[in-house]
Amino acid sequence: MKAADEFLKVATDYQLGALDTESQHPFTTSLSQMARSDVGEAVKLMHQVDVLALRQFAAKSAPLADLARAIAATLASGHRVFLCGCGATGRLSLSIEVFCRMGVLPVTDPERIVAFMAGGDLALIKAIETFEDHPEYGARQLEELGFANGDLLIATTEGGETPFVIGAAERAAELSTNPPWFLYCNPDEQLVKAAARSKRVIENPAIHKLNLSVGAMAVSGSTRLQASTVLMAAIGFAFMHQHDPEHAPAEVLQLLRHVAHCDGQFLVPFIEHEAAVYARGDYVFYSSARFGITVVTDTTERAPTFSLVPFEKQDDPAALASWSHFLMPEQPGAHAAWQALLHREPRTLEWPDVRHVAGAEVLASYDFSAQLAARRRIRTHDAAHLLFHIDSGAGEMVWEFDGLRHQIDLTGIHEFHAHLLLKLLINIHSTLVMGRLGRYLDNLMTYVKPSNNKLIDRAVRYVRLLAQRRTGKLPGYEKVTRLLFEERDKLQPGEPIVLKTLEALGVKV
Repeated sequence: MKAADEFLKVATDYQLGALDTESQHPFTTSLSQMARSDVGEAVKLMHQVDVLALRQFAAKSAPLADLARAIAATLASGHRVFLCGCGATGRLSLSIEVFCRMGVLPVTDPERIVAFMAGGDLALIKAIETFEDHPEYGARQLEELGFANGDLLIATTEGGETPFVIGAAERAAELSTNPPWFLYCNPDEQLVKAAARSKRVIENPAIHKLNLSVGAMAVSGSTRLQASTVLMAAIGFAFMHQHDPEHAPAEVLQLLRHVAHCDGQFLVPFIEHEAAVYARGDYVFYSSARFGITVVTDTTERAPTFSLVPFEKQDDPAALASWSHFLMPEQPGAHAAWQALLHREPRTLEWPDVRHVAGAEVLASYDFSAQLAARRRIRTHDAAHLLFHIDSGAGEMVWEFDGLRHQIDLTGIHEFHAHLLLKLLINIHSTLVMGRLGRYLDNLMTYVKPSNNKLIDRAVRYVRLLAQRRTGKLPGYEKVTRLLFEERDKLQPGEPIVLKTLEALGVKV
């Protein structure tokens, strides 16, 4: 099989199982079972992982002052600050730009904050497969946005090994005498051994490195959780304190206090109810005006993490409906909704080789405006759509879902901290909803979608690990890889590639 052969040629560059972010967290080894039997205890475990990660972050927060100074100096000199990432770090980069445009983060001229992610703005809600494997794409997107000498790039990659982000950072170091910053969440000694591309960046004196390793994720490899939280917080706190940089590190302890105070136990009935909605074949609309970019990020990230149907193209009548979909009922059409979400015109990629998956015409077919509700009724044959609304009252955050309601007191809490708190809570919520529906096993992403080289290796690794646990024998890497590619070609929407490959190996799941 040609695809398997091509992957096996480069597989050693993507065998990342030794990295902290790919390991299993000892607190959550029975998370999937706990999500089904005792949701309150599962919430407690995930909250403990978040608190532990923030404590580790606090111990490493001193360099935030230097990042704040770099942002201040760049803007004071009339230059621009660029942010980039891929997947979850791409969404956090776009979120930081949105926060600047909303006034959540203090920037005199938000037009000078430019964020991009692998695949362009469309990738915010629809993964652009294999894009992150191309360092040249990172460099190209950076240049097309007009990055110039004096500009600053803040590049984020949870694992520290994403080729797209590395390509952008290395190109920024060539184009600007203002050294780019490279933020990541794995120990240097692990990365240097695991990937030559990571070693190259870590040893490059023209790139500032900020290592924010916080250990394993609550779900193995799910860096949309703790890793992306600390990376977003780091950049946001630096923006908050660009005029008093020495105060940036203290924001981590402030966030830790907010998170420790809100243990998330109110989530239990919300988790149980949303899981029951999907189990009976109904759907959920999420909406939020104040917290839109944070809510849409979580609902989007459920698809690749748990192999769910993503937000559907509205011009494709055969496209299956996503279980949950973001909705902006106050916006009259798709373009207006995109503008309202991003607080600017959307940016797409019109390159001849990727326009068909990342261009403006494709982006326009993804609609979360007021028009969506009627289209979904037709697409789902009038199945029920329940509204999950997360927004603000006077000094509070309000969660409302089908008769359930909870208010979180935000008195004295900075708006950026409120977004971070929501991110942590909604990540716990969605992870445990999926756990109740069997979308991971123990704390392994058995429904991982092998859409790029890193995720292919992760799926192969999980198959081998589970096979060894059940049979006492470790199957060969090449054998499992070839079986995985065969199963991937036959996979139906919503099927677990790891478990299907295990079955093909003759191992009982």
